[in-house]
Amino acid sequence: MTFKKALLASSAVALFAAPLSAEEMANSMTIVSWGGAYQNSQNKAYVEPYVAANPGVTATWDESSNEAVAKLRAMNEAGNVTWDLVDVVASDAIRLCDEGLAMEIDPETDLAKGDDGSSASDDFGDLMVSDCFIPQIVYSTTVGYRTDMVPEGTEPPTDICSLFDLETYPGKRALEKRPINNMEWALYCDGVAKDDIYDVLETEEGQDRAFKKLDTIKKDVVWWSAGADTPQLLADGEVFMGSTYNGRLFSVIEEQHQPVAMLWDMQVFDIDGWIIPTGLAPDHLARVKDFIMKETTTKALAEQAKYISYGPARASSAPMVGKHAELGIEMAPHMPTDPANSKNTLLYNYEWWADYRDDLDAKFQAWLAQ
Repeated sequence: MTFKKALLASSAVALFAAPLSAEEMANSMTIVSWGGAYQNSQNKAYVEPYVAANPGVTATWDESSNEAVAKLRAMNEAGNVTWDLVDVVASDAIRLCDEGLAMEIDPETDLAKGDDGSSASDDFGDLMVSDCFIPQIVYSTTVGYRTDMVPEGTEPPTDICSLFDLETYPGKRALEKRPINNMEWALYCDGVAKDDIYDVLETEEGQDRAFKKLDTIKKDVVWWSAGADTPQLLADGEVFMGSTYNGRLFSVIEEQHQPVAMLWDMQVFDIDGWIIPTGLAPDHLARVKDFIMKETTTKALAEQAKYISYGPARASSAPMVGKHAELGIEMAPHMPTDPANSKNTLLYNYEWWADYRDDLDAKFQAWLAQ
């Protein structure tokens, strides 16, 4: 633990030497997430029940999770932290924890035991990739395509490398405006074995190789920044194929009934969860910790799966996943972790991206500008 993190941790311990009563807790929370179907699932599963059980408490959403690292750095510099709870991907949680911008969590005192009696540490298991991270969901970034735009006489795409096959599957692509996932898919489709991707990507030659593969489709790519972009582009028929989160594609296919299908091949598994920013006022910190204790339970995490096809992070939650709250369909077959969907997957390397993210972000933006 760095001196800075140790100092922040000791401050938090001192802060909670005398726990605040419910009356002393703040009556408002600013919660940061990603917007769209995912944020709606959090609102339905966590926030609405908590607010209903705590009259007078309000929650305001900020859809800035894709900028969380930069904004928390700026807030920390200014000494004015205005966010109470932030949803981030695992690699960003690692970075924020290492920089002392996220509080360390004690799973045994800050989180509830599993409904099966297991400790929080055992229930979340390997998904607790940082001392500051509270996992919520397992999700994947994968690819959707328009079924009505597959050329006549051509079999629908079945593998990720269809992204780079403009001859067989002509049309625009939608890819996220960042190196993550794009670089891995580019190397894989250029012949790099899945187990070697991050070793190759660590070298200058490997990075150049990935960019050269992406060059082959660059002129046909629409770059997206928000998770809602690709589903809308697919719904409007502006792209033939595009990457996004599996829950977004579930919404387009099952809720909106668009002529879209999903490729599960080489879906990139990732985890997402909460961090608590350092520097919160005592009353706000007390409110957030109360929320976390009550809304990261076995039942709460399983409840989120009623609204979106992301797997709950607690092992004890999996048996409780049932039907969609509105559609009435069984949700288990729509999870990225379902055996039928996970025959060829890539596990996102959280620590690797925490180390290399800033450098590759800069290179990727420079490549986009060329």
